[in-house]
Amino acid sequence: MLRRKREPRPLRGWMRWLARLPVALYRARLGWLLGSRFLMLEHRGRRSGLTRRTVLEVVSHDPERGIYYVASAWGPKADWFRNIRAQPEAWIQVGNRRWRVQAEPLPEARAGEIFAEYGRKYPAALRALASFMGFEMEPSEAAYRALAAYIPVVELRPVAWRGAVTNPSPSERRGRV
Repeated sequence: MLRRKREPRPLRGWMRWLARLPVALYRARLGWLLGSRFLMLEHRGRRSGLTRRTVLEVVSHDPERGIYYVASAWGPKADWFRNIRAQPEAWIQVGNRRWRVQAEPLPEARAGEIFAEYGRKYPAALRALASFMGFEMEPSEAAYRALAAYIPVVELRPVAWRGAVTNPSPSERRGRV
């Protein structure tokens, strides 16, 4: 069973600063400290056109095809989610490796499958995410799948895979790496 207790609250003060700290780690070339459970998404602002960065937890990974799946913990109103819907071309960095990707939000049914798989592997982490988002959830396959109605999942498909990515990122083109 999945039941909403409250709306998620935006982070403020030191919690917001703490949430942004992983971006600084990646920018300092220390992304490898976060392992492969996290990635940094570099994307364009939908209005400003400026380069934006956010660190996201990897919900699932298909190593054969190089596809990563991430969830928008703040729901469809998250800035990064709205940005990639407007401009789906982006870059990701996992550890110290970077490459270009095409971002595509998944249909709710497929997102439910991803959450069910994640819930089987990391039930405590999924319950914590649901609680953070204001949900009360019992650990069940049905509850995991129901989460997809509120938390979108995005597929990050590589544009260049199994080889060097030769195209520079937007910030590299401007000399701001």
